[in-house]
Amino acid sequence: MSKHTLSVLVENKPGVLARITALFSRRGFNIDSLAVGTTEHPDISRITIVVNVIDELPLEQVTKQLNKLVNVLKIVELDASAAVARELVLVKVRADNESRSQVVEIVQLFRAKTVDVSPEAVTIEATGSADKLEAMLKMLEPFGIKELVQSGTIAIGRGARSITDRSLRALDRSA
Repeated sequence: MSKHTLSVLVENKPGVLARITALFSRRGFNIDSLAVGTTEHPDISRITIVVNVIDELPLEQVTKQLNKLVNVLKIVELDASAAVARELVLVKVRADNESRSQVVEIVQLFRAKTVDVSPEAVTIEATGSADKLEAMLKMLEPFGIKELVQSGTIAIGRGARSITDRSLRALDRSA
C-alpha cells in the first residue's frame, strides 16, 4: 500500500465535495484525510485528499475521472519531498498540580502551545507532520488523554510556483 496526497482545485460551489468523495467511494478507495478551504481566490477552493492506494487499484483512473467533473479545475499529486504538509491537533490531557509541569515540558519539547488550563486538565494545540503529532501523543498518553480532535492533512508545493495561476484563467474563460 502507498500513501498519496492530492491537491484538487475546484470551483467554490455547493455539492462539489460530495461528488468528489463519492467518486473515491465508488472506486473502493478509503480516504485517510480530507481538508477543504477557500484559496487566495474566493471563487476557488482547495481540497487536500490523502489516500492509501492498494497496488490493484490504480489512482490514475480516479484522477482521470476527477478531471472530467465540471467543477474540478486542476489536480496535482504532491510528492512528499516536494511539498510541505501539516496537520493540526487539539488534545485535552489530564494534568493535576503534580503532573502539570511534566505535561508542559512535553508541550515545549514539541513546540506546541498550551491553549487552556483548568485544575484537572491542559488543552494543547500542536501542528506538524503526522509523525511528530503521533510521537507527542504517545508521550502524553500516560497522563490520560481526555479528548482529541485532529485535522486532516493540508499540503502545498515547495517553491515559488502556484497551482492556482493557470486555474484562474480557466475559471475566467468559463464565466
